Amino acid sequence: MPLFAAICQDKPDHVALRLATREAHLSFLAAHAAQVKLGGPFLDAAEKPVGSLLIVEAADEAAAKALLAEDPYAEAGLFASVEVKPWKRVVGAEL
Repeated sequence: MPLFAAICQDKPDHVALRLATREAHLSFLAAHAAQVKLGGPFLDAAEKPVGSLLIVEAADEAAAKALLAEDPYAEAGLFASVEVKPWKRVVGAEL
């Protein structure tokens, strides 16, 4: 199945919302571990989270976007933008 990179940028000054929904977000990721192959936050210079990168396996871009829309971070309105791009692993660990 194809892989997609989701590049999610948080709204400015929304760290409190991120922290308040973090446990639900992590539970969502665990429940969808077969599809969410890799993920983690983007950090600013002070190592404060300012966004997320997720590598998602899905049948197509629409399916990837549908899954990402169910993420508690997305449902809470954390993200200023979400960009989903087809992605191909060339080097590194198998996903």
